[in-house]
Formats: sequence, structure tokens, C-alpha cells
Amino acid sequence: MMLFHRLEWWFSWMAWALGNWAFLDVLEHLGTFSVLIAVIFYFADSGNRRKQKHYQAWQVINTAQGKGGSGGRIEALQELNADRVSLIGIEASGAFLQGLSLRGADLSRCDFHASDLRNSDFANSRLNFCGLKDANFRSANLTGAAMEDVDMGGADLSGANMGGADLSRADLSRADLRNADLKNIVWKEIGSMRLANVAGVRNASPEFMKFAAKEGAVILDSDEEWDTLLRKEQ
Repeated sequence: MMLFHRLEWWFSWMAWALGNWAFLDVLEHLGTFSVLIAVIFYFADSGNRRKQKHYQAWQVINTAQGKGGSGGRIEALQELNADRVSLIGIEASGAFLQGLSLRGADLSRCDFHASDLRNSDFANSRLNFCGLKDANFRSANLTGAAMEDVDMGGADLSGANMGGADLSRADLSRADLRNADLKNIVWKEIGSMRLANVAGVRNASPEFMKFAAKEGAVILDSDEEWDTLLRKEQ
């Protein structure tokens, strides 16, 4: 009985309140309420939208495997990295990815073999055990990158900023390091520097240069001399 009286009182109060509101005031309040409900549903569904966005990005990346162009991979990879999604094992060999920015990304065991990554940004990224053979990293930013056990044989690193990169057990045989910035790199356990071109490298320690010479690195400023040497070694 008491519940009935409370409900009767509540409906009577609502009727009185609505009766005293002007029609336009009612519409205004209903409109505000609708906007509030829409905002609530928007944020409640944000997780599903993010999952859908990630799914579409992975579709772009996987569909473009083995293709030479970008195929939308630059935007897809950058979107995933911005959401802190792991990119371990990404396969993008032979891709055109100039200007790709993946700062702080986890790219361990990736495959960018023979990819064009000029002017890319991999600062503070993890590139451990990656296949980067014959990749073009000209003028790329690799500062602070973890590059242990990476295969960069024949890679073009000319003009790249590699300051503070860890190159322990890395294969740099035949890599072009001309004019690269090697400030504070971790170099004492580099796996191979046979025929690596260290002409004009910047901020390299005297100890590193001695190590490079001992490991078979060369100093060739001329493109013609460098290309001739590489052809002889093929």
C-alpha cells in the first residue's frame, strides 16, 4: 500500500512539473538528455571501435605482404603503434615505406628485407633479430634503437643517425655507413663488419674505427669505387 502511495505521489509530481514547463523548455531538456545518452553510448562503444580499427589495419598489412608499394601499410603500422600494439614479427620485405615513423615500436623479429625505409624514424624501437638485409635506411633515425642480432648485411645506412643504438652481434657486412652518426653506439660485440663502408662516419670513437679496420671494414668515399668493390664480391 505504501509503495502504491509513493508511485501515485511520483506520477502526480511529474504531471505537475510537466504541466508547469513550457513546451519549448521540455523539448530543450529532452534534447540535452538525448545528447547525454549519445555521448554515453559513444564512449561505451569505444573499445569495439578500437578493435575494429586494429582489425582493419592488420588486414591492410597482411593483404600487402609481398607487394612492392606501400599498400596503405605506412598509415596502418603507425596507427597500431600509436595505440601501443605490438608489431613483433611484421613481414614487409621489399616494401616502399619511405618516411615511416615507428618510434618506440616493438618490431622484434620483423622482416624489412630490401625495403625502402629512407627518412624513416625508428628511434628507441626494438629491432632485435630483424631481417634488414639490403634495406635502405638512408638518413633514417635509429637513435637508441635496440638492434642486437640484427641482419643488416648490404643495408644502406648512409647519413643515418644511429646514436646510442645497440649493435651487439649485428651483421653489418657490406653495409654502407658513409656519413652515419655513430655517437655512443654499442659496438664491441658487433658480429661482422666485413667490407662495411665507414667513410666519413661521424662521432665514432677511435676504438671503434680500430675495431672496424680489424674486422675488414673499408673507407671508400666514391660511389664508383664502392659499387665496383661490391660487384667483385658478388
